Amino acid sequence: MNLNIDKLVFRVAGLFILVSVALSQIHSVNWLWFTAFVGANLLQSSFTGFCPMASILAKLGVKSGAAFCPTAKAG
Repeated sequence: MNLNIDKLVFRVAGLFILVSVALSQIHSVNWLWFTAFVGANLLQSSFTGFCPMASILAKLGVKSGAAFCPTAKAG
């Protein structure tokens, strides 16, 4: 399996959102605040290019994909 930072960030964000929505139905509606936090992080990273998880994965040695590569140029 060829995983890069982009794929891992999107997969983990999607997993966090689905799990927190499920927990909001099973346990407490307050889990939706976690869903909002993940969404806000995704939104801010689309504007700034900074993603905390991408930074952590880069430090762990995971190779970059196109979305979080500092040398990638927008078309």
